Amino acid sequence: MSTSARSPAPWLGPVALSVSNLERSRAFYQETLGFQLLQYEHERALLGVDAPLILLIQQPGVQPQPCNNPATSHVAILLPSRVDMARTLRHLRDGAYPLQTALDQDVSEALYLADPDGNGIEIYRDRPRSAWPWQHGRLQATNKSEPLDVENLLLELDGSDQAWHGLPPRTRIGHIHLQVTDLARAVAFYRDALGFQESLTGIPGACFLAAGGYHHHLGLNTEGSREASPLPAGPARLHFFTICLPGEAEVARMAVRLEAAGIPLARRSELNILTLCDPDGNSLLVMAGRHQSKEEVMSLAKLVI
Repeated sequence: MSTSARSPAPWLGPVALSVSNLERSRAFYQETLGFQLLQYEHERALLGVDAPLILLIQQPGVQPQPCNNPATSHVAILLPSRVDMARTLRHLRDGAYPLQTALDQDVSEALYLADPDGNGIEIYRDRPRSAWPWQHGRLQATNKSEPLDVENLLLELDGSDQAWHGLPPRTRIGHIHLQVTDLARAVAFYRDALGFQESLTGIPGACFLAAGGYHHHLGLNTEGSREASPLPAGPARLHFFTICLPGEAEVARMAVRLEAAGIPLARRSELNILTLCDPDGNSLLVMAGRHQSKEEVMSLAKLVI
């Protein structure tokens, strides 16, 4: 997404996940991952830290799916520091919650797991930007991901307060990783129509897109999905995610660009929100503003069927 000094970079806002059992999922996100319960009502639960981040929606007919391979679709939760990540790892170990894998990557260190419905979750911390693999002004992946040295990570807790009190302030949604059926088609949608820029390069079968010089806000991956159809409605899945723009003018310009590209969308003028779907049927909302109230985020579920 092109940005300038006059146009701050967009960011990812709250995400919604469809679940089969709301109380079971609420317990997982609150007690196992450490989110705070912000609001709970019939068939919906909103969780966050110092802002709303995850909206759980219980839907009729949703069936748990097998635990995702970490290469496929997942929501990535970005922690402020390596110490915070070490505390989270210790808490997961103490609770014997299984990890899918833990990886040391060029730009980050990450833990991968799945919620009770098989929705993929990544918990990660970024390395400093100065340590990212920049080559000629671009991010170039230099190595395959390696197993994370979890014992080294836990050394962050030596001599410090090891108590776990849930997710810390400034936790946010760092990126969304989508398994897509046609990489070129997905890139055309997110890069050419929505305006994200290609970022981290050098990983076969995947494309990473971002705004504002980040390593990626969106990961697109075809592994295991090239011959698949767009996602069915039955299994638990990412219900929608949100892209937040700095102001209402940016949302209006986005609408004009999408309509010019022939992409179907619905304008919710009273809320200044755009609703649309990508080529694989993933729903996304484009809205203005950094801080949505609890009531506003709860109401978003009504915009996406």
